[in-house]
Amino acid sequence: MPTSDSVRAQIARIRRGSVTLETEAELAGRLKEGRPLRIKFGADPSAPDIHLGHAVVLSKLRLFQDLGHRVIFIIGDFTACIGDPSGRSKTRPQLSREEVARNAETYTAQVFKILDPDSTEVVFNSRWLDRLTFADVVRLSSKTTVAQMLQREDYATRHASGVPISLHEFLYPLAQGYDSVEVKADLEIGGTDQTFNLLLGRELQRAYGVPPQVVLTMPLLEGLDGVEKMSKSLGNCIGITEPPFEIYGKLMSIPDSLMPRYFDLLTGLDFAALQRETPHPRDLKMRLAREIVGRFHGVEAAARAQENFTVAFGSRGVPADDAWVKVVALPPGEYPLPHLLREAALAATGSEARRKIREGAVRLDGVRVVDENARIAVRPGDAARILQLGRRRFARLVPAEGRKTG
Repeated sequence: MPTSDSVRAQIARIRRGSVTLETEAELAGRLKEGRPLRIKFGADPSAPDIHLGHAVVLSKLRLFQDLGHRVIFIIGDFTACIGDPSGRSKTRPQLSREEVARNAETYTAQVFKILDPDSTEVVFNSRWLDRLTFADVVRLSSKTTVAQMLQREDYATRHASGVPISLHEFLYPLAQGYDSVEVKADLEIGGTDQTFNLLLGRELQRAYGVPPQVVLTMPLLEGLDGVEKMSKSLGNCIGITEPPFEIYGKLMSIPDSLMPRYFDLLTGLDFAALQRETPHPRDLKMRLAREIVGRFHGVEAAARAQENFTVAFGSRGVPADDAWVKVVALPPGEYPLPHLLREAALAATGSEARRKIREGAVRLDGVRVVDENARIAVRPGDAARILQLGRRRFARLVPAEGRKTG
């Protein structure tokens, strides 16, 4: 049986960096039972990649595992087909089962960069939600009211603004809450945008005769812009499987004001203590970038990323290691610059490429190019040319044998 002191110590570690705990007394009571708690976390595979925003919650889950508890990781293959309306100003597009299945394939490999596989139970919520009959859904819907649903801030805002709310969006929090009934969660963790759904899970557990789960919410991590929450759809995210140099460079570009939160939520290091030892913001940011790259790619990759970053941006040169530079082999000929940006995967479309050129974000061999109609010659025997977009993305253009076609 854990002592009161050991329970208090666990709770102190659990609360660090969190926003709300509903309730501490209930959590203390369950910890005193001395058994591994079932910690629920659900993720809809609405996109194939996990980013640092997800890592905030996943890191707290790993702490629970280190404390001897078990994580129930629910892949929401059913709920992703409904579409989570949390934090949305309009209806989220629904995904097909095929899209969800493709995205889900990458999830477990990525989460186990943080979680301990031996202390994780991975389940798909289609296992029980697919079995519910229409009568079951009616009974589930009877456990809450329209008035309760409209207490959700995003629903209330949309309703007041006359923006339509589809009925299936009301079913989403019910489905997520029912997951807690099925897995008999002792505690559920999520971002603050999930607070309503997590608390509804407590209510549904009570309604179905299951002890109500404790709810722990974590802050939403701001993305690279320092304003909006990190999101793939907003293009302000850092994926945990991105190449080390890309992660390092992106972290070096964040506003200085974000460093305390990134250190606290992603590394567990004491920012104030580090700042006393290393007051210069650039040095602190390099420490942050090295810590996070090291976490997901290892200390050697982190050291190489820092070395290459210093070469690239300390001297305005190109990373010394070709591992960080995409090589594009081109038959001899003249190429429009927007075409080269697309070939090098530095721009997704011709219009994006031309816009980047006009913005002055493109360099060729270290010289800024602002003419979107520029044509670049590639000749046999020429030295490789370096195409650069922004501060961190490079491609090496090399002549290939053969003739240009098309």
